[in-house]
Amino acid sequence: MSSLSFRSSFLGLAACFAAACVLFVPAMAHADSQPAAGASAQLGNHALRVGDRGSAVKALQKLLSAAGFKTKADGSFGTGTAKVVRRFQRAANLKATGVANAATLAALRRATDGSAARNASGGYDVRTTTAGSHHLGDRIPLQRGMSGHDVKILQDFLQRAGFDTSVDGEFGAGTVKSVKQFETDQQVTVDGIVDAADIDLLRSLVESTGTGSARSAAPLQTTPGSKATIGADGLAVAPAEAPDQVKQIIAAGNEIAHKPYHYGGGHGKWQDSGYDCSGSVSYALHGAGLLDQALPSGDFMSWGAKGPGQWVTLYANSGHMYMVVAGLRYDTSGRAQDGTRWHNDMRSGSGYTVVHPPGL
Repeated sequence: MSSLSFRSSFLGLAACFAAACVLFVPAMAHADSQPAAGASAQLGNHALRVGDRGSAVKALQKLLSAAGFKTKADGSFGTGTAKVVRRFQRAANLKATGVANAATLAALRRATDGSAARNASGGYDVRTTTAGSHHLGDRIPLQRGMSGHDVKILQDFLQRAGFDTSVDGEFGAGTVKSVKQFETDQQVTVDGIVDAADIDLLRSLVESTGTGSARSAAPLQTTPGSKATIGADGLAVAPAEAPDQVKQIIAAGNEIAHKPYHYGGGHGKWQDSGYDCSGSVSYALHGAGLLDQALPSGDFMSWGAKGPGQWVTLYANSGHMYMVVAGLRYDTSGRAQDGTRWHNDMRSGSGYTVVHPPGL
């Protein structure tokens, strides 16, 4: 055989071997995802609750484990499974009922099907998209390479919990380091990947330590139902049924509820001697990780989603703004009379642009 023929044969064999390797690697990756995919197929779409038994419950338990919660897959939906379901719902920004309803099942499938990991090249930018990652828990897991507002909230929570992190919405090497420090501190698997169990632990840590922009505020009390009330001290009492971010808005709003009105206050720095209308609203939204810097009232006219929200609604024009949170008006107008920014009475929204934080 000539040297040329030998070289051609060798290169041909090498190309075949390389092609086999290329095909082999995805096959392995696919095999790793088969358990979750199989459980997802068996899960079905019917709500599951305490007392249910069978293959669908077993599939639910397997997916909860895949999401980071150790769950015994015995096919019996007991109080232990309900507790884990509530932890997942809390992580996924859902109402924590312990009943695996349609929204919970859909979120659990998304959390375990690998779609978030496949989107690692960039995530969503909520400034230019409407179907974005607005809340921590919209995408699970979060990991290096992803970006978006949910990453920014993650970083803010890590910072509140005492882990030095840049709040830039980019899951880079610094965030990986902070996540690993958090995981080490919590004595869980240290992989730098934020699964549902990590999110639940982080939320619990932030709330239990009372840290954040309202870190000096008193522990947040709640009132039954979905409507907030105003206490004798002029501070709002959050409704128990409200999402965590609504409670965080109220907690931050309480911290400056009695502060005087200062034109331009709150726009140069978060901790100020007084706040104007947009500075006050900005501060409260910042407390829930929804805003990174204070905005003037006119800018709020194009902020967030159009129309009233379920829990929070902002009213803005070029000269003034206020918001309604869980049935209470948060407004510098009336503070001189009531001594607080929280008011039970409403005012006309005529002449205002109405927007709301997406998802709230």
